[in-house]
Amino acid sequence: MLQEKIIKRKEQEGREKEMNAMKQMLKKENIQIVDSCKNWEDSVHVAVQPLVDGGYVKPCYIDGIIENAYKFGPYFVLAPDLALLHARPEQGVIKKQLAVTVLRKGVEFKAGEPCRLLVTLAAEDPDSHIEVMRMLATMFADPAYIERVCNTTGVDEVYDLFVNPPSK
Repeated sequence: MLQEKIIKRKEQEGREKEMNAMKQMLKKENIQIVDSCKNWEDSVHVAVQPLVDGGYVKPCYIDGIIENAYKFGPYFVLAPDLALLHARPEQGVIKKQLAVTVLRKGVEFKAGEPCRLLVTLAAEDPDSHIEVMRMLATMFADPAYIERVCNTTGVDEVYDLFVNPPSK
């Protein structure tokens, strides 16, 4: 009984730590819901722009993501409807942050596979964003969760789904 309480408390503490990490890395002003983009390159510009505007990345970070996609293919498409846009820290990251873009009409990074949820990661180093990545991995392991985010009606709802996801 006592051991179960200790385990439950540790799980709760871990969840609180992840949620606090997410709140630090995702600001509401970096969330947007957009009807559509002209093409995948345009979607990268649109998705990363809040981080440029907020001083989290340099404009060249956009170019870095696009150049990397031409060189390596769309490495950032992680699941149907989901892309985790990112480049190397030295390609323009100023400080760590996330941005979330929901596209009502998905964009195709791969032919025939539209993405409606673009999560942009700006990471300064290999380690400081691990808690948030762990949380994102848990959230996006469920295709229904991705669908739920894609069908949100407003920025507040998107923010809430990221900072207060359902328990594991």
